[in-house]
Amino acid sequence: MAMLLKKVLGVRSSTPNLRRDHRESCWDDPPPQNRVVVRPTAAGSSTGAFDRIPDEILYVIVKMLGPKEAARISAVCRSWRSLVSDNRLWIHFLQIQSLHPYHHRGSSSDPCAWDSIFFAETRLRSGYPLQLYYSQAPQLSFMKIYGQRALVPGSVIIDGGSGYCKFGWSKYNAPSGRSATFYEFGNIETPLHSRLSLFYTTIYSKMQVKPPNQPLVVSIPICHYDDTESAKASRKQLREAIHSVLFDLNVPSVCAINQATLALYAARRTSGIVVNVGFQHTSVVPILHGEVLSKVGVESVGMGALKLTEFLRQQLQQKNIHFDSLYTVRELKEKLCYVALNYKAELSKNTQASYEVSSEGIFTLAEERFQTGEILFQPRLAGVRAMGLHQAVALCMDHCHDAELMYDDSWYKTVVLSGGTACLPGLAERLEKELHEMLPSAMATGIRVIPPPYGADSAWFGAKIISNLSTFPGAWCVTKKQFKHKFKREL
Repeated sequence: MAMLLKKVLGVRSSTPNLRRDHRESCWDDPPPQNRVVVRPTAAGSSTGAFDRIPDEILYVIVKMLGPKEAARISAVCRSWRSLVSDNRLWIHFLQIQSLHPYHHRGSSSDPCAWDSIFFAETRLRSGYPLQLYYSQAPQLSFMKIYGQRALVPGSVIIDGGSGYCKFGWSKYNAPSGRSATFYEFGNIETPLHSRLSLFYTTIYSKMQVKPPNQPLVVSIPICHYDDTESAKASRKQLREAIHSVLFDLNVPSVCAINQATLALYAARRTSGIVVNVGFQHTSVVPILHGEVLSKVGVESVGMGALKLTEFLRQQLQQKNIHFDSLYTVRELKEKLCYVALNYKAELSKNTQASYEVSSEGIFTLAEERFQTGEILFQPRLAGVRAMGLHQAVALCMDHCHDAELMYDDSWYKTVVLSGGTACLPGLAERLEKELHEMLPSAMATGIRVIPPPYGADSAWFGAKIISNLSTFPGAWCVTKKQFKHKFKREL
């Protein structure tokens, strides 16, 4: 067989009098549920001596050769090109590649990597604004996509976050470092441009890279999303300041996307409602085809990670439980706290659990474990006058329903959670239960709440999906020249 394969690579012309009937191949990898190309063998062409071998055996042989040799075989003749260019073969190669990415500091493979690749290449490759109707998209060649993805340059990803910043390389499995957000650089009187400049310079220094060498994907913080003129001006000012600072640092091209949109992409969705439990606030953001719908209404609740940590701190102090710092309380929140599906029923249960904090000893909590998360739904428990999380999401859904932006209501019935505190066990289930009980049955049917797909790093992973697209950076990034041209045009 080895000699036969060598013979194939040495063939330079087809034999016209040898022709086999093409039949449906028995591929062992089921094709994805989407529009993929399966090219039949051209009439009058041949694979030479391999005509006598069944298609499924040829497929196994080519699969074992790997992508490089498969690409070489495709240049032999039309029959081999037809066989080798079948999308299912290259989907297989992409799946194998997704299981063996660039590893970093012991990070493990992402079990959803292939799903993310397929989502990105079928839904995001056109760039922004997204292609609205997939039926109008040209048929995809995954052989071409495989080759294009191999040429995509490594990019820097900086997700500013609201509690802390995550940064790293697009080819890595996870962020390589964390830092304070740009809000913490300088003081309240420090101009925005200076604060951002110091922030990005610090990140590049920590990564030990030079800004001019790689494209950059950066998240835009979730803020100023009221549909008012002042909010619009603030959003525009922040976006322009980020671009201006980065181009002053000679970054070659910049892709700046809202954090909520990136979290939605990480969940392999382009439309839905993102609930971001931030550091100080929780934002409920409706997104349709990748666009934040400020006019429909972004809800904001004055309850975030800091308030939950502070509430737990007060509970511990009331029980004379001593700790060294607020970082200890935050660790206890992350390791022991959860959200009860039924708060009243949970009060009658034994919920005691312990956790050992390094250098401080063992801490034992009971009802504090679920009371801490409960203030998201009952802010009054923490002395806060605000809507509960479920009420804010229901209000947002009501606005989306009234806006009648699509022929059906399914687009806003997917709710994606993001943010570190949104990782509390039970939060997604509780929110989904509350929405089903609160909303009319017609609106509640089909609602699904998805936990943060990549934990606190969901927005970073959404950026990673974008930065590894076969059309990146061209379809998503803006250069300094393009930015200046657009800025002048708007003036």
